[in-house]
Amino acid sequence: MKRIALAFISLVLVCSLLVYYVPGSCQPDSEETTTGTIEGDVLKLYGIDPYTLDPALAGDATSNEYILQLYNGLVRLNDNLEPVTDIAMDWHISDDGRVYTFKLRDDVYFHDGKQVKAQDFKYSWERACNPATGSQTAATYLGDIVGAKEMLAGESEVISGVEVVNDYTLRVTIDEPTSYFLYKMTYVTSFVVDGDNVAEGDGWWRQPNGTGPFKLWRWDKNSMIILEKNNLYYGEKAKLDFVAYSLWTGIPMNLYEMGEIDIATVGMSYIDKVTDEAGDFYQDLTVVPEMSLIYIGFNCSEPPFNDVNIRLAFSMAIDKGKLVSLVFKDTVTRADGILPLDMPGYNEDLSGFGYNVDEARVLIAASEYGDVANLPTITITTGGWGGLISSELEAIINEWRVNLGVEVEVRQLEPEQFLYSLIEEKDEMFYWGWGADYPHPQNFLEVLFYSGTEYNIGEYSNAEVDSLLKAANRELDKEASFELYRQAEQLLVDEAACIPLWFGESYVLTKPYINGYNLNPLGFAMLNEVSIE
Repeated sequence: MKRIALAFISLVLVCSLLVYYVPGSCQPDSEETTTGTIEGDVLKLYGIDPYTLDPALAGDATSNEYILQLYNGLVRLNDNLEPVTDIAMDWHISDDGRVYTFKLRDDVYFHDGKQVKAQDFKYSWERACNPATGSQTAATYLGDIVGAKEMLAGESEVISGVEVVNDYTLRVTIDEPTSYFLYKMTYVTSFVVDGDNVAEGDGWWRQPNGTGPFKLWRWDKNSMIILEKNNLYYGEKAKLDFVAYSLWTGIPMNLYEMGEIDIATVGMSYIDKVTDEAGDFYQDLTVVPEMSLIYIGFNCSEPPFNDVNIRLAFSMAIDKGKLVSLVFKDTVTRADGILPLDMPGYNEDLSGFGYNVDEARVLIAASEYGDVANLPTITITTGGWGGLISSELEAIINEWRVNLGVEVEVRQLEPEQFLYSLIEEKDEMFYWGWGADYPHPQNFLEVLFYSGTEYNIGEYSNAEVDSLLKAANRELDKEASFELYRQAEQLLVDEAACIPLWFGESYVLTKPYINGYNLNPLGFAMLNEVSIE
C-alpha cells in the first residue's frame, strides 16, 4: 500500500505507497555505535523510523521496507515481479481455482532457531484478521480466504478456509477463483510471525523474531536502526554483515555528496545537478519507473463532490502538463488514467480529460450548485507540519483559485499518521498516492474504487464499475481480464472518481563500489543481494 510506497517521488507526500525512506550507505570497515563496534561489511543507509514492524499492521512503504528484510511469506515477487516460491517450495491449484495447497520448506527457522511450520501461518493470518489486532490491511489482502470476513467481523474465532494438513502443508480455500490471489500473498500482511514473540505483549515488534535475511540488532528511535545478517536464513544469505540506518540525519543528496552515504534518492531540488551528463553524479544515476500514482481524491459521498459535474470541473481546471514540466521538470509522467505505465493491462487508448477551463465553468453551471458562490467550504487533507505544503499542491490550489474562483483550504495530518488516520479524517478532498503492492490492475482499480473496500477512502460507488471489476477478477484468461479492467478504468475516469495527476520515477544515486542494489518498480530493494567491493 501502501505503498503506498512510497518510493514514490522525493516530495513531501505521505501516503500508502507516500512516506518513503531514502536509502544510502557508506563503506567503513567498522562503525561505532552507542553499544560498541559493528565490524565487517557495513552498509550504511539514511532512513526514518517505521510506523510499525508488525506485518499485520503495516500499510505504509517505510514500514514495509524494513519488514521485507526481516520477515517472509509463502511466496514472493521475483525480478520480473511474478509470484515465485519463498517459504512455500511448491503449490497446487485445484481445477476450480479455489483451493491452493502449499508445500512448505522444512529448513525455515525464526531468528531464534525455532522451526517455521504451517500452523505458524494459520496463527499469523488469524491474528491479522482478529478485530482486536486492529489491522487496516487484513480485509484487503486476506479477505478472499473463506472465513476471513467472518473473523474480521467478530463472528468467528478462526479462518475456516485455512487448514493445516500437516507440519509442512497448508491448504487455503478462497471464495471464488481469482487471477490475483498469489500476488496478494506476496504482501506483508500474509507474512509469518512467531506467536511466542507476539505473546511478549505490546511493542513485541520492536524486537521481532522474524525469518528474513536480516534480524533487528538495535533500534533507537529517531537515531538508528541496525540490521544484522541472519546466518540461519534459508535463501540467499546476506553478503553484508550489518545494515546501519541513520535516522533523520539530513538531506540524503547532501550526505551523498559529502561521501557519508553511498545511495541516495534524489529530490526535485537536485534533479538538474544529477542529470547533467557533464557533472560529477551522472555516472552514479539510475532512473527507475515506479508503479505509483499521485492523485487528488474526492469525498464522493458528501457535498459538493457527490455531484459528478463538480468533480469533472475540478479535474479540468488543472493543467497537468504545465505542472509536470515546470514543477517536476519532466521527471514524472502525466497521468490521465489510474493504472501506471508499466502495469500489466495498461490502456494506451484510454480517453482522459484535458485542461479546459471553459468546459469546467460550464459543468459548474450545470451542477446542482449553479455557481461557485453556492459551493460549500472545501478543504483538502494532506500530510505535513507547520502549514508548509508541497509546491505542486500549492500550484494546484492556485489553479482552482484562478480558473474557477474557488478558495480551497488545507488541513494537515502528521505525516506518520496520515495513512492510518485519513480514512476517518478526510475532508472534501485529499492529496494522496498509491504505489503498487503487486503488479496487477486489481491492486489499483478494485482496492481503491470498489464499493466499500478498505482503501476506497473517497467512498466512490458505481454498480457498473463494481460489476466489471468483479468479472475481471474472476476471469482467468489474462487478456480477457485486462479488457474488463480497462473498461472499468475508463468508467472511473469518465466519472472523475479521482483526479489522476502523475506517475512517478525514482532517481537513485549509487556509489560505484556498491553492487547488487536493485530498486524495483514497487520501490523496494532486497538488501541480502547487496555487496561492497
